[in-house]
Amino acid sequence: MPDTTPDTAQSTAVAADRKLNPADADACERLARSLCSDGREQVDSPEWVERARDAWEDVPLPLRREVRRFRRHSGPHGTLVIGGLPVGQATLPATPTVPGSVQRRATISAAVLTMVACGLGEPLAYLAEKSGALVQDVVPVPGQETFHGNAGSVPLSFHTENGFHPHPPDYVAFLCLRADHDRIAGMRVAGIRQALPLLTPAGRQALFAPEFITTPPPSFGPDGAASEPDVKPRPVLTGAAEDPDIRMAQLVTSPFTLRAAAALTEFSRACEATARTLRLTPGDLVVIDNRVTVHGRTAFHPRYDGADRWLQRTYVTTDLRRSRDHRPHDGHILAR
Repeated sequence: MPDTTPDTAQSTAVAADRKLNPADADACERLARSLCSDGREQVDSPEWVERARDAWEDVPLPLRREVRRFRRHSGPHGTLVIGGLPVGQATLPATPTVPGSVQRRATISAAVLTMVACGLGEPLAYLAEKSGALVQDVVPVPGQETFHGNAGSVPLSFHTENGFHPHPPDYVAFLCLRADHDRIAGMRVAGIRQALPLLTPAGRQALFAPEFITTPPPSFGPDGAASEPDVKPRPVLTGAAEDPDIRMAQLVTSPFTLRAAAALTEFSRACEATARTLRLTPGDLVVIDNRVTVHGRTAFHPRYDGADRWLQRTYVTTDLRRSRDHRPHDGHILAR
């Protein structure tokens, strides 16, 4: 379960929305093991994803109910936290330490994450990021401590995932396999539904104007812009004035008017004022509504001893069809 100790005065105490009881956790583990029967299954194959999609229908009702409700409306915080999920902890290998680490072979954790993704919609990946793997490792990498991305261990600023792209994910899901040694690493989340009342009318108006450029994040590498060359000015907020969507990353979103710069600063302050911190332990699942919630991370101290913090991540779209022109052979990977 997430630690409820706030990181700053602005962070709110957080508990899991639900923790699976042992019987339901065992049922989830049996389903996950059925997707890993001979150790050769490839997570990225369409056939395996189809099996995971079918297996989701047999997941215990309490988990399916929570995911279904969240999919309909992600609530005031745009975040769902469920504890007690199986991750195969008894046979977990050493935490990976290589750049670009991903999970290609089926494992209990990858199966659980993919089943949940299929309950939310369809798994999604980007070829230019983490080699297009559907299940990606979020682990500290030696020598990349200051990298502003999932391989680093310095603070990670607020962002929505892949806001530069015409088809960003609707959800991003994280499953904790290992906590950091010192139990200080925190996932920070802030939702527009909490931040919006703190914005001035002028700030809101500017954030709805197409006066911002968001470029690919460092995780897409130095040639990331080539994956989508037509990056155009966009607003940070779109949709309903009373419940807008967000596309923003503090590191790579640039305003190009004075009012846009002031509004972006105002929005960042509103996010800080309403942020919550989640400290995850093994078996904690976090689903973030990427349309209405930004997330980041506090700093922590990796030891590179095989037992460092290890999350696995997958992206989810609610409508795979809308990105068809970016996905060769109608697969789950956006090639551009």
